[in-house]
Amino acid sequence: MYERVCLIHYAEIGLKGRNRAQFERRLRDNIEAALVAFPVGKTERLVGRVAVRVRDPRRVGEVARVIAATPGVSHVSLAFRTARVHGEIEQAALLVLREAGVFRTFAVDSRRSNTDYPVPSMETNRLIGAYLQAETGAGVDLSNPDIRVRIDVVQGDVYTSGVRVDGVGGLPVGMSGRVVSLLSAGIDSPVATWRMIRRGAVAVGVHFSGRPQTNDLSERFVAEIGEVLSATGGVGRIYIVPFGDLQKEIALSCPPDLRVLLYRRLMIRVAERIARSERAKALVTGESLGQVASQTLDNIMAVDEAAALPVLRPLIGNDKLEIIGEAKRIGTYELSTQDHTDCCTLFMPRTPETHARLSAVLDAWNNLPHERMVDDAIAGMTWIDYTSRNYRPPREWPTVHESATPAAEPCA
Repeated sequence: MYERVCLIHYAEIGLKGRNRAQFERRLRDNIEAALVAFPVGKTERLVGRVAVRVRDPRRVGEVARVIAATPGVSHVSLAFRTARVHGEIEQAALLVLREAGVFRTFAVDSRRSNTDYPVPSMETNRLIGAYLQAETGAGVDLSNPDIRVRIDVVQGDVYTSGVRVDGVGGLPVGMSGRVVSLLSAGIDSPVATWRMIRRGAVAVGVHFSGRPQTNDLSERFVAEIGEVLSATGGVGRIYIVPFGDLQKEIALSCPPDLRVLLYRRLMIRVAERIARSERAKALVTGESLGQVASQTLDNIMAVDEAAALPVLRPLIGNDKLEIIGEAKRIGTYELSTQDHTDCCTLFMPRTPETHARLSAVLDAWNNLPHERMVDDAIAGMTWIDYTSRNYRPPREWPTVHESATPAAEPCA
């Protein structure tokens, strides 16, 4: 007898020391949360792996793809679990080949984590390979086979597989604390947010909308981007801050060439206010060095001077083509390239400063009522909640509706 199982492999978690079990438990819990709507059984921690029983064999591929999208997973094998009985292993290996469709060559690769299993791996390869060759007439190619049959002897069972789905790698969400990400509807910041989620952080987004000077299209696209990113369980909430009037106030009272830097400094201050309530340890932006005028080293320094928390820039060394490629892989690119107007294009000067002097920026900043402006931004914000087992909302701004469907809620 056999049962269908998704055998989950991880890489970086295996390098952890005494706290490795904590990472494994978090990964298991995150996988169970991701599969709550699927016909699966118990999730088990094995030696160096995690196994999920799939009650409906027809959906094993679908279940594997959901698991593979969970940060911390290296790859998922679509396996048949059997007892450590030679005849059952043979039948499971034959089922693997039959599932593979058309093939001309195969190889068998077996490993045992239990030395109490009496048959060495090389002998298992030879015996199962001879059986498969006799049953199918296919050739053996150890270097570049059309399909590789993998046999893992783990604890008291044997897992035989041929198809594997590559995972996203990284660390389990929830192991690296909480960050506040300045999230636009553009290409870069969703990728930056995704990278932090993949490193085990829970992300809270802050979207600065051009409303009421623009329409709310950017807010709708950000909500959809949040849906894509929330499939990882790594997005808890996105705050929407109407920023258009504050930008207009800056534009009317400050030197034109410094406007963008002052916008950015005010965004940092608003994000930090939110971060304090969220108990976040850092801010995240989608900036890439030299990509636009505000992203030179001089200007980055002038913006960061306004921050008390670390400002993380996961894309700082990437060019635009690399960022676009990653956006396509994670599924945000199409949303990020929809036509919309956001706050970044509001009241833009003809010649923005590219190498600002910090003293000039501080003079302009100190002429602004920036503390009052932060209060205004917070008073006008709304938020969108997403389902994440690793996120609990702050008491200051509690969740009104416990729902997986995002809905904007007014600030209390």
